[in-house]
Amino acid sequence: MLPFVLFFAVFQLAPLAWVVLHGFAGPQGWGLDNFREILASAFYRQAIRHSLEIAFWSSLIGLLIALQGCHSLRRSGGRLRDAVLSLSNMASNFTGVPLAFAFIILLGFNGALTLLLKQWGWIEDFNLYSKTGLIVLYTYFQIPLGILLLYPAFDALREDWRESAALLGAGPWQYWRHIGLPVLAPALLGTFVILLANALGAYATVYALTTGNFNILPIRIASLVAGDLFLDPNMASALALCLVGLMALITLVHQWLLRRSHHAIH
Repeated sequence: MLPFVLFFAVFQLAPLAWVVLHGFAGPQGWGLDNFREILASAFYRQAIRHSLEIAFWSSLIGLLIALQGCHSLRRSGGRLRDAVLSLSNMASNFTGVPLAFAFIILLGFNGALTLLLKQWGWIEDFNLYSKTGLIVLYTYFQIPLGILLLYPAFDALREDWRESAALLGAGPWQYWRHIGLPVLAPALLGTFVILLANALGAYATVYALTTGNFNILPIRIASLVAGDLFLDPNMASALALCLVGLMALITLVHQWLLRRSHHAIH
């Protein structure tokens, strides 16, 4: 255990301790001045709101698509299932500058797919660099990660449950409402939390796409640490603590819901 404890302390606890110490430090000494400034600043509140909105909607859409995808994969052939899982594993790591460049080519102002959809009359305009565009972008790498996390959970669903429900007169909706979804609830909640964390901490892709001009928490933290004009590591640490606090709150809510879920009770 000693090597693991040492690595954990150096790479996990030490950086977190540094962020905590500097988050409460300021020009006037120790205190809550950084957090008061965050709450008083409309700019920082907007960054928090944008981060939460993009993370929530991309995680929710990605989770729903991944749920349908896993259900379809369980009923498909072995070769197709293996191919889709391999593709999901690759796509979940396709982020950063290459992903931003690919989306600019496809869905930018003059992207191939954007021009095609305009020609068909399906859309009037699409701004990839807006909040809606970023939600679409984030959803791309949320779907394969959701599939990889959810797929093993479908092993808990037994086929004879579906057959028994059908013999008793239950339709597909009733089966999923009373049996399928309650059994999958812990995995769905856990996957949703991981997707939220994945989206809240995403930086390279949105920075490469917007060159840091879209206001979200990771961009603000990076600009305060590596910016040419406004260097304030203490404020960056305070914003990072806000990010940690959001994730801690989400995790606590997840654990509370998990204890109340049907699967956890039974």
